[in-house]
Amino acid sequence: MAYDPGAIDATLAAAVGDEPALIAELREAFLDSVKRGLTALEAAEGDAAWRAAAFRLRGLAASFGAIRLMAIATEAAESDAQDAGLLRRLRRAVERL
Repeated sequence: MAYDPGAIDATLAAAVGDEPALIAELREAFLDSVKRGLTALEAAEGDAAWRAAAFRLRGLAASFGAIRLMAIATEAAESDAQDAGLLRRLRRAVERL
């Protein structure tokens, strides 16, 4: 799966235009939300909570064009709760944002 490091910035630029300060601020807010989403996934107790957290993370990633994160979150939503391998892959994807 390809990783496009400019996808998030392009999505933000399309939404707000050529405003570097605003893009940077929105990007930081996105990253904060993603980190909170990952924390919620890590803390999820049971399959239903795990799936709900994974779907929220997927939706957030999709909204900002974070394709790799979206794909891994989708995989997590379809897997067993607390899959250690998926959590590692999600952490790496978040670090690369």
